[in-house]
Amino acid sequence: MEVNKWAANETKGKIEEFLPPNSVGGDTRLILANALYLKGAWQKNFDLSATKEGTFNLLKGESVQVPMMTTTKSRSIQVVDDCKILRLPYFQGQDNRSFSMYIILPNDINGLPELERKLDLNFLEHHLSPRSEVKVRSFQLPRFKVSSNVNATEILKNMGLVLPFSDDANFNDMVDCVSGRLCISDVFHNSFVEVNEEGTEAAAVTALVMEWRCAIIYLIEEDFIADHPFMFVIKEDKSGVILFVGHVLNPLES
Repeated sequence: MEVNKWAANETKGKIEEFLPPNSVGGDTRLILANALYLKGAWQKNFDLSATKEGTFNLLKGESVQVPMMTTTKSRSIQVVDDCKILRLPYFQGQDNRSFSMYIILPNDINGLPELERKLDLNFLEHHLSPRSEVKVRSFQLPRFKVSSNVNATEILKNMGLVLPFSDDANFNDMVDCVSGRLCISDVFHNSFVEVNEEGTEAAAVTALVMEWRCAIIYLIEEDFIADHPFMFVIKEDKSGVILFVGHVLNPLES
């Protein structure tokens, strides 16, 4: 399929089988797709020789041994309510854009579900921004690789976005229509993020298939031990645009 070939090319081969079989049929008139690829090196990389095995606690009370990246270099760490936020900036390119990864670590080992329920765009806009660096006392961050491939149609409907999928939708102005109405039948999303000592490689593709139907505390020294499930966000700091959002439940599972 041409869309899958395009997605593989745009994401450097990280996302290949994007649209599943039978997702495009005889009634398909339009596919809107966008792709995003990022490969960034940390401004302050992690020493590979300092990576060591550590314990990562899972939500169900079990634990696994994973490679933990460590450092003694100062980092941007802030304490906000019941979580800590670590900023890991990437080297800046030739333009004026500035990208960073933010690790949002709940204080409670089992606190990720509650943290995700509480977070909103207001929190992300106010707290995910460059901050002063502090001295690191103890630091552990696992290497991780996550990927997802989902049909987001039902997710969007459950969030209240119903009209574009209904018979009342009308996107006919987007194409040369003769009869019938153009509406969205499916929304597919595929993403990939890998974090290691050198930096991050990330990719994402989203497609809409259309068819006919009839309080902050700053500390001088701080620990950051990501030994339990956490969230991550990749953001362009100058514009505030969020590129990737995800969570890590088990660094050994992709």
